[in-house]
Amino acid sequence: MAQEIERKFLVKGDSWRALAKGTTYRQGYLNSVKERTVRIRTVRDKAFLTIKGLTVGATRTEYEYEIPMADCNAMLDALAERPLIEKKRYKVGFGGLTWEIDEFFGENAGLIVAEVELKSEDQAFKKPDWIGDEVTGDPRYFNANLIKHPYSKW
Repeated sequence: MAQEIERKFLVKGDSWRALAKGTTYRQGYLNSVKERTVRIRTVRDKAFLTIKGLTVGATRTEYEYEIPMADCNAMLDALAERPLIEKKRYKVGFGGLTWEIDEFFGENAGLIVAEVELKSEDQAFKKPDWIGDEVTGDPRYFNANLIKHPYSKW
């Protein structure tokens, strides 16, 4: 079984922008119930299907598979729940870990969050100075919930 352990934080300031170039993501959900999500996304010239289980603390099961780009685009256009998640992801190394910063657009414009993947929930790590409040346990910040309750409507 694949497991993902990650913590999520709000991002403050703009100093992180000089540290990496972003990659545009287009993603949608075929199923967004909290017990299981089924996500499709395009990243550059590749496409992926991801199935995730229920989040408990900072841990959940995750399975990801590359799929044909044409299939992904067709599902995003015709089957995915609306609105689609549009974001740019930046990867920044700090303290021996990779921080993924997501800058959202569309109906979630203005939201910027950073995630760090860990080996265990109690793993110690240093936070960059551009890391703000932790939102790991706040379901409003789950991408699957941002389609139901976009940031622009909070």
